[in-house]
Amino acid sequence: MFETLILAVVQGIAEFLPISSSGHLVILGALMGQTSESPTLEVILHAGTLGSILVVYWRRILNLLSSDRRVIPLLIIGTLPAVVVGLTIKTSFEHILKNPLLAGSCLIVTGIMLIVLGKLKPREGNYQGMSYVGAFLVGCFQAFAILPGISRSGSTILGGRMLGLKNDDSVTFSFLLAIPAICGATLLTLKDVYEQYSAGLPMEYDIATLVIGAAVSFGVGIVALNWLIKWSASNRLHWFAWWCIPAGIAVVGYASLQM
Repeated sequence: MFETLILAVVQGIAEFLPISSSGHLVILGALMGQTSESPTLEVILHAGTLGSILVVYWRRILNLLSSDRRVIPLLIIGTLPAVVVGLTIKTSFEHILKNPLLAGSCLIVTGIMLIVLGKLKPREGNYQGMSYVGAFLVGCFQAFAILPGISRSGSTILGGRMLGLKNDDSVTFSFLLAIPAICGATLLTLKDVYEQYSAGLPMEYDIATLVIGAAVSFGVGIVALNWLIKWSASNRLHWFAWWCIPAGIAVVGYASLQM
């Protein structure tokens, strides 16, 4: 239960703040001595953070069915790069996603991206008017974030800003784009859970632990997402670079010593 609570809090915070949830979970797993990540717990924690997005952005999501219907194909196109890269890595190179040395190195890259984000001049574009090419390019930033330590929110917000979106719209498009991405990742993990169940293997966590984990990641996720929205509006997301870079250097140093 204690480990589940820690992982749920980290997932809720790092899924939305630009510090990479995957990177932090890989690093925490290594520190806790976990040899593999539980697919069941992964599904539950992702479901909790997905619920956070649905709660915070419910008005924007409803608009997709009416005034913002043009955004739906933009989200589909923006999701394609992550689908291609994600399936390729999962089928052939999944082991690299659990590497603490890679996670630490990518945290440094995330820090550099955030510094670049902080130096961009204000933009005025809105995501409803984004081109299909622009949506695809933001999707490429999201695909890059499949690597542990690369922040999905940080990279896609940077991509949106570079393509001319204003702060609020780059954040909104980033998290609308997260919905199909998280759903897709969850479905892939559900497949692993089903195979584990079909093979008659015991589940690692009881129902109460999983429910508590989902509730914690959901509640922490709402707080973290609102925090990110406020800090983006005041152009302070680059401050998180001063967590990512020192943490990345420390992890790289530690992981190198263990080799």
